[in-house]
Amino acid sequence: MKVEKLNLANSIKEFERAKQLMPGGGPPTRRPSFFVPGEYPIFFEEGKGARVKDVDGNEYIDYMCAYGPIIIGYRESEIDEAVIKQIREKGFCFSLGQTYENRLAEKLKELIPCAEMSLFVKTGSDGTTASIRLARAHTKRTKIVRCGYHGWHDWCVKGKGGIPKKLYEDVYEFEYNTLESLQELLKVHGHETAGVIMTPFGHPLDQSLQEPKPGFLEGVKELAHQYGAVLIFDEVRTGFRISMGGAQKYYGVTPDIAVFGKGMANGYAIGVVTGKEEIMTNAGSEVYVSSTFFPNSLGYIAALKTIEFMEKNNVLEAVWEKGRYLMNGIKRAIERYDAGGEISGIPPMMFISFKNEGEKSSEEKRIDFYTQMIRRGVFIHPFHHGYVCYRHTQEDLDYTIRAVEESLEYLKNKYPGIRNL
Repeated sequence: MKVEKLNLANSIKEFERAKQLMPGGGPPTRRPSFFVPGEYPIFFEEGKGARVKDVDGNEYIDYMCAYGPIIIGYRESEIDEAVIKQIREKGFCFSLGQTYENRLAEKLKELIPCAEMSLFVKTGSDGTTASIRLARAHTKRTKIVRCGYHGWHDWCVKGKGGIPKKLYEDVYEFEYNTLESLQELLKVHGHETAGVIMTPFGHPLDQSLQEPKPGFLEGVKELAHQYGAVLIFDEVRTGFRISMGGAQKYYGVTPDIAVFGKGMANGYAIGVVTGKEEIMTNAGSEVYVSSTFFPNSLGYIAALKTIEFMEKNNVLEAVWEKGRYLMNGIKRAIERYDAGGEISGIPPMMFISFKNEGEKSSEEKRIDFYTQMIRRGVFIHPFHHGYVCYRHTQEDLDYTIRAVEESLEYLKNKYPGIRNL
């Protein structure tokens, strides 16, 4: 079925305006070049449940979920009303902390295996940077060994523009699911290594997602401790999505400290570094971590209400069930229309990509596929995995599976001579 290109006149107009006001027109991961230029909207206007509308009035079933924070749905009244009540009745920005911090830290201690003490921040990058500072203070060492995406700060950002080499020269990267690559690094740098930080579930940009192979996480933990390093799990994406206790709970491997964010407050800004008391206690003395806005209560209120809602409504059980249904439907479509597509990941987090096929590159098919999907009103990302949230309906899932089928059929017809390798 042929579908027409979307009307994106207002998005394009606003982007031209934005380029005169902000470098590049806004954050790099939100610019048109990060999607399919000319096909994807650039500005959203509103969201409700699992759907969003752009400034041109086009509506989409959203599987990006604001890059992960929306675990329940947009404009959840129970959460938003709790936040609004706090604003109206008590306020939220004060010179001293509020007791909501205690309540949330107690709840995290109940849910997350490694959580003995917690340090609250605003973003994932805040949290991962604080975590390596804590590891260095605890071990009195300098080097960091890492695996995965950990944010935009100097020590870990992919693009090195504006960053002196000396600010990241003590950071080394190993390959996910390849224990040998970590062994080799630690043989050389192990006795100077303060921490090993990694995403326990493999979610590299623009690549297939990977679950840990049997024994991989256990092996990383054993190696880190063998060399006296702190093991840090970056659970910014997996926390409160794979399980309430994160990937560490789901896979049964407890790190020394972990970083959570995104889904813990359904869109409100909050993150946390949580872990063993002997390591975390340094944040009360030797390690300085501070921000004017860290103690603002809105994130705490939203997180407490989000966790309460998730427990009361078995949110993650539903998310896994919905995601499993969606993945199975997409797998069947990929098998039916042999167009080189493949799906990776787990039910709460998945990614559709394309294999290289002779003369036709995976890039051409990717662009065509995601163009067809966005024209059909399904917002998924060409280079980033998607998410399933609680408010995705059966109608949403069935429509998405049909859209995948039609988009793959389009590819099959466009590239009739290409066979999978």
